[in-house]
Amino acid sequence: MAKVSWTRRSLKDLEAIHEYIALDSKFYAHRFVNRIVSRVDQLIDFPESGRIVPEMEDSSIRELIEGNFRIFYKFQKGAIVILRIHNSAQSIR
Repeated sequence: MAKVSWTRRSLKDLEAIHEYIALDSKFYAHRFVNRIVSRVDQLIDFPESGRIVPEMEDSSIRELIEGNFRIFYKFQKGAIVILRIHNSAQSIR
């Protein structure tokens, strides 16, 4: 079992997603954020279930896809760090 931690940046990303969706519906904002968190929770048992990010040259950086969002994480030595939650319509910075 791997331990999952979130960077400040990834938590800000999650909050921004919630705020944006909540402009239309707080219910769906909460629901979608829960989907992202549930998707991340799968990494506890299956840390290598995400694909290696093709744009990166580091094989320890992987991603999960949820809707239009890419959840970037680093898996190394039994630890998982959620790096970013990125809208796939935008370029990676």
